[in-house]
Parts: sequence; structure tokens; C-alpha cells
Amino acid sequence: MKIEKTELQDAFIITPDVFGDSRGWFMETYSKIKLENETTVEFVQDNQSYSSQKGILRGLHCQTNPHCQTKLIRCTRGEILDVIVDIRKGSPTYKKWTKVVLTAENKKQLYIPKGFLHGFVTLTDDVEVQYKVDDYYSKECDRSVKFNDPEFAVEWGIEDPILSDKDKNAPLYSNSDCDFEYEEK
Repeated sequence: MKIEKTELQDAFIITPDVFGDSRGWFMETYSKIKLENETTVEFVQDNQSYSSQKGILRGLHCQTNPHCQTKLIRCTRGEILDVIVDIRKGSPTYKKWTKVVLTAENKKQLYIPKGFLHGFVTLTDDVEVQYKVDDYYSKECDRSVKFNDPEFAVEWGIEDPILSDKDKNAPLYSNSDCDFEYEEK
């Protein structure tokens, strides 16, 4: 398992070791012991989403306290451009963003700490995304921020994405109640 730091504080990319032969392949998608130098997170729920067509954008999302979530994201069918934004006040990378292409073929995963906004855009039709979280879904804590907020200026690589009503009506970050503090480790 290869762990690669991103330019954002505390977020990293995991590339699993894949063992294959003429029958197919095998990989560990998560190993608590192999990640113990990076995190002590305890995942409690697995989620999966399906997007039918290219150009669907989901995000930017997070859950606020007391039910904020750490996430481990992977794409198991198709391709996505995955984006995260650090919104932890006091973080050395506050309001900065990064992106990574996650595909069923490259098998990379993105580890997203608490206090980050998360979103993705589908790069192909028929996309499945799976992710682990360390706290359960809370409707009361579920938040969205406008994907094209000029405060972040994320480069999504798409002009007219397909959005849910929730994402179409999301507030700008400055008008949201997403409030996280950076805790140095």
C-alpha cells in the first residue's frame, strides 16, 4: 500500500498493492494497521453512489459538528475527478483545494479528514463511488457549499455540470455555517 501526501494538510492518496494473474486480481482496500502511522480513524459506515452519466457533479459537501466525517473515497466503476477543500480555520492550507482522478482502473483512494468539503464530477457514464466514513449520516449536520464558489475557484474542467437541486441552491462558503478549527497533530 503506497501512501502519497497531497498538498493539503492531513489529506493523502492511497494506492493499494494489486496482485493479479490470468484469473483476475486481489487487493486490500483498507487496512487499519497499515494506516496507523497516518491516522487513528475508526470507520463505522460504508456508502455507495451511482451516477448514470458523464458530467454529474456532486458537491461540495460536508457534515458539521458534532457529526463531521472523515472519508475514504474510491471509484469502483468508471472515472471521477475528486475535489477536496480545506475549510479548517488555522490550517496551513485553509481555503486551498486539490483534485485527483479516481478510476476503477487506477484503484487509487482519497483520504479526506474532518473539516474538508468534498465533491466529484463524473468523467464517464455509469460511475460507482464507494466510501467509508467515521460517523453516521446526520440530516441536521448535512451541508453543501456552492461548487463554483469564487472564494475557492476550483477548476472542475466542466462548463455546465448536472446538479441536484440541493447543489444548485447551495450557499457560498461565506454564507454557510460550516465552521471547523484546525487541530495540529
